[in-house]
Formats: sequence, C-alpha cells, structure tokens
Amino acid sequence: MYSSLLRYGATVPLGLRSEGFFACNGTMNRVIFLVDGFNLYHSLVQAQKDTDGRCVKWLDLHALCSSYLHIIGRQAHGRADMEAIHYFSATPTHRTKGAQHRHNLYMRCLQSSGIQVHLGRFKRKTVNCPLCHGSSIRYEEKETDVAIASQLFEICHANAAEFVVIVTGDTDLAPAVRTCQRLFRDVSICFAFPYRRHNAELKQLSPGSFNIGSRSYSRHQYPDTLRLSDGTEAAKPREWR
Repeated sequence: MYSSLLRYGATVPLGLRSEGFFACNGTMNRVIFLVDGFNLYHSLVQAQKDTDGRCVKWLDLHALCSSYLHIIGRQAHGRADMEAIHYFSATPTHRTKGAQHRHNLYMRCLQSSGIQVHLGRFKRKTVNCPLCHGSSIRYEEKETDVAIASQLFEICHANAAEFVVIVTGDTDLAPAVRTCQRLFRDVSICFAFPYRRHNAELKQLSPGSFNIGSRSYSRHQYPDTLRLSDGTEAAKPREWR
C-alpha cells in the first residue's frame, strides 16, 4: 500500500504506544511521517530570523525526517523501515506569481524524492471590524488539518504502519490522535515539533514526542541545483539563496 523509501541497517525505533515507549526485539517497524507543511514553513521562517539570516526553505524533507529516527531508536530497541512521508500544503493562489512558482517548484522537488504531496486550498474570507465597521479580505488555508487526520485514520485502519510521526505543533489534530490511540492501540503515534512550535498539550498526549532543532534545517538542504526524477533540473530560487 505504501512504497518503502529507505532501508536502515542501524538500530531504529520500534514505536510508541499512547501510554509510552515499548520494545520488541527483532521486529521490523514501518514508520510514516505526516507533515503539516505550513506549520513547518513558518518554523523555517522563524529559524531564519533567529540565526544568521541564511534561508533554509530549500529543505530536504526526506533527509530531515530520516535524521530523527535515531532519537526514537534510543528509546525502543529494534529495526525500522521508512515506509512513507506525506506532505500537506496548499498552493498560495492569493500570493504573487513568484511565490506560487516557488511553492510549485518545491512540491516537485518533494515528489521527486518520493514524498506524497497532498494539496488543499486557500479560501477568501471577508472580516468585519466591530469597532470601525470596516472590512478586510483574508485568506484561510482549508482542508489541511482534515486531510492529515483522514490520512492518519487510513493508516491506522489499514495497518499500514506501526509508527506514525506527525510533524506539527498544531493542537487541532489532538482529537484525531486521541481517537486513533484509543481505537488502534497497535499503532504508535508521536509528534515532531518544528523549531519553536513545541506544544505542551501535544507532548502530554504523546510523551515520546520530540523537538526539531533549527540547525537540522541548515544541515538538510537540497543542493542549489537538484536533478529531479523526470530528468529535469530544479534550481534553488534566487530569493532563497
């Protein structure tokens, strides 16, 4: 159902149950990452502000996710298989053509590395001010949280993985995680909090959750020119250099 992306010979995590860590020697565990794209994106922007200003948006997401397997591996002894990475985002149709181009280019890079991309949409919304009685136009990202929750349920119901890591600090996903922990006790779920997106509520919900450091963003960047799976080349946008 989910194609395997990488095979690891090192000791890696067996998984986390809702009540904590467990170990089962000799078992190969399939691991799936679910990435909240805009939660991660805003973390990247913050990391850039907090460091030397070097842009880290040209992120090699597959390498980043793979690099954190060892953290869970120290808690549970066994072997793991990176089964899939799902990335959830939306094309910023309300932004400039340049921003849309950079977003679409990055989606192609992710797909070329085997990551499954799920795109929602932005919805135009009129916001009225009760004080001045004026109005303004805002755009809200739609469908992403529901898409992540639906994917989580599908994975658990299909027994497609023993371990699911959700890359986000958004508490909107807490109800879906609680339900899956209750209904699918053989599937372990934890959160990987993007830089400065740590969430105490989610940490309590899944004690095995961990933080992603800003230096990891810098260490896991695509080369300036990346050859894609279709034979074409993708150049790092000038604005991101």
